[in-house]
Amino acid sequence: MKRILFLLITLCQFSLIAQTTVSGKVTDSKNNPILGANVYLDGTYDGTSTNEKGEFSFKTEETGTQTLVISFISFETYTKTADVKTLNKLKVKLRDDVNSLEAVVINAGTFEAGDKGKVTVLKPLDIVTTASALGDFVGALQTLPGTSAVAEDGRLFVRGGEAEETQIFIDGARVFTPFTPTTNNIPTRGRYSPFLFKGITFSTGGYSAEYGQALSSILALKTIDEPDQEKTDISLMTVGLGVGNTQKWNKSSFSINTSYINLAPYNAIFKDRNTWKKPYQSLSGEMVFRQKFKDDSLLKLYSAYSYSDFDVVQDDINFDNGLRFGLQNRNLYFNASYKNKFGNNWKYETALSYTNDNTNVKFMEDKINSNDNSYHFKAKLRKRFSSRFRLNFGAEYFITNFDESYTPKNSNKFDYGFDNNIFASFVETDIFFSKNLAAKIGVRAENSELLNEFTISPRTSISYKSGKNSQFSLAYGQFYQNPNNEYLKFTQNLKAQNTSHLIANYQSVKQGQIFRIEAYYKNYNSLVKFDNNSTNFNDNQPNFNSTFNNNGSGFAKGIDIFWRQNGKIKNTDYWISYSYLDTERDYRNYPNAARPNFASKHNLSVVAKHFITDWKSQVGLSYQFASGRNYTNPNESGFLNNQTKNFNNLSFNWTYLIDQQKFLYFSVNNVLGTKNVFGYNYKNTPDINGNFERQARIPNADSFFFVGFFWTISDDNKSNQLDNL
Repeated sequence: MKRILFLLITLCQFSLIAQTTVSGKVTDSKNNPILGANVYLDGTYDGTSTNEKGEFSFKTEETGTQTLVISFISFETYTKTADVKTLNKLKVKLRDDVNSLEAVVINAGTFEAGDKGKVTVLKPLDIVTTASALGDFVGALQTLPGTSAVAEDGRLFVRGGEAEETQIFIDGARVFTPFTPTTNNIPTRGRYSPFLFKGITFSTGGYSAEYGQALSSILALKTIDEPDQEKTDISLMTVGLGVGNTQKWNKSSFSINTSYINLAPYNAIFKDRNTWKKPYQSLSGEMVFRQKFKDDSLLKLYSAYSYSDFDVVQDDINFDNGLRFGLQNRNLYFNASYKNKFGNNWKYETALSYTNDNTNVKFMEDKINSNDNSYHFKAKLRKRFSSRFRLNFGAEYFITNFDESYTPKNSNKFDYGFDNNIFASFVETDIFFSKNLAAKIGVRAENSELLNEFTISPRTSISYKSGKNSQFSLAYGQFYQNPNNEYLKFTQNLKAQNTSHLIANYQSVKQGQIFRIEAYYKNYNSLVKFDNNSTNFNDNQPNFNSTFNNNGSGFAKGIDIFWRQNGKIKNTDYWISYSYLDTERDYRNYPNAARPNFASKHNLSVVAKHFITDWKSQVGLSYQFASGRNYTNPNESGFLNNQTKNFNNLSFNWTYLIDQQKFLYFSVNNVLGTKNVFGYNYKNTPDINGNFERQARIPNADSFFFVGFFWTISDDNKSNQLDNL
């Protein structure tokens, strides 16, 4: 018995002797002790937590080379692999985790709309519940700062730039003709349904080197990767009808949306100022097919087709019988994207798009036919070398074949057009110096075969987190864009227009509220100028006899302010946007530098939504204000020498939930019937007193009414298009 006890005691002593002590102290970058950090040997049960002094100590029977792991939320995980005997009296300083939610965000000039962004200013459903948007994603974006109210056009005019200076991308591929064509004083709409997109990035300047051929702004749309369930959406509207369906399988899904719009019944009840020989009608459809593979790669195929047709006579002071304008447009858009991972943290994404746009225009007795075939191929690679350094680079190729014919009355047809190929490459890095300081540095190179021109565009931005909820950002970039089709179809002896952006941004983000203020300066160079030798005051279009050059220039500077609060007032969500814009341009056929007629100095938007529980309703109001815009009065000296009265528009909407999957929607645009004026057309010849008579350019109708019934049929009997109200 004594021998057995002696043996056990000896073994115990041997075991105690074999144990090794692992110890140390854990602090942050400022030497403050970290309490509660998790400390353990990888692959074992041996470990402990740090005390209030940041110290730890535990014993282990492990021997040889071991890996010590120390982790704590909002800090990068620390690991050290060494002989366990040396893991003693360590001094470990944990680094801030730059991927935490509290980390700085590089976002000067950029607004996010989606559910997963760190700083999201709009939710996807804001697009369809904003009173003035009328279900158009561009209409919702026009309530953000940096945009100008150009109600007769409907496209995005950003920080003194023309609408053509904003480019739109779906899943990384360019959309060449994103808007339906229209005519004077009737605003256009975006071609695509907002329900197919999970996120929208709207940059009003200083955007990534990944994007090019845009002088002012980019709008990047991302389609849904995987729908949550199968469902059918039915829409019955005063202007038409629509139906959509989503099917889902194990690794794939398919969604389709179709709609038919015909304004004839609406025009019969609510007369407008036009004489419609053929009321506006359109047929459109979209489809998305998604396929996931075993390696988690994802293939998405997106396609959209639209057809629109109308024939209208509008009052015009220079035509006794009015100005007749007829249009037929067919547009096909196809987009394919694929993304996957390989190797050690490498990711690659590819995208291609194809657009065919065919338009037949009848202008009085003249006919114009244009056909645009455009392609975009893109491939990019991303590598996360560490949580503090990421690399993004790639290349893309744009092809445009544009042909047009013009057949004047009683004359022969003219054929003209151009082919334009652009190769571009880009490289960009994200560097996180700490959780509070980060920078994005990139450069973009482009070569245009048509213009025989090579350009380099450096871009950089830096952000500093000044407090728990606030940060400052600075951004600078150079941006190039080839002249528009309206110039290139007459001459190719031009070079790319360019601008530089300088942006300073401050933002504060708290639970339920966002505040942003941003100042900017843009400098334009090599803008296209032309001489059309026209005596018509209203004619600012180039023609066959125009002479062109790149001697134009300009600037734009201003301040944008955004404030959004949700929930502080019970059941109420609202945001306010204000923009101050000071801009001048000497371009097109301008005789001197002047503020363009689409630019207002002051723009204000106020959007509010309130949910009334007892009524199962949400009511919304949108108010837009814009100060007067310039126009030229030929009865006075000077160019763009007069200014219209201020623009005001108050819109209202009401959504009534009939049950979980059905709702009734009513909206009225310009509910007060404010008489807005966009400018004036003047008679080409003076009267006997030498005065030029004028005609106000006013909306097609002062107000627009919309009533819709929306019904969703889904497996869970809960889903609807407004389930996040």
